[in-house]
Amino acid sequence: MNATADVSPRAASLSEAIALADSANTVREAALLLRERFAPLRVIVVDAFDMRGETPAAVGQRRLLWGAVSDGHCWQVSTELSALSGFYLADKA
Repeated sequence: MNATADVSPRAASLSEAIALADSANTVREAALLLRERFAPLRVIVVDAFDMRGETPAAVGQRRLLWGAVSDGHCWQVSTELSALSGFYLADKA
């Protein structure tokens, strides 16, 4: 495996991810950028209001980012970077 192709959750930098998300004009465009950069991790666009009880893993100027894990069926928020299956992404309210 090529080192530049290593997109495991451990290699995923939250600071890089939130900077990339902030660089996009819309949250949907941000999700596309994150999906491309951190494939095969999933990126799920959510409303910040729906995540009000969760602490974001990264806070940018325009976006909020939470870690996501899945057992193959259900998804939940996680702060364990090494176990991430994806990200939840929202515009700042």
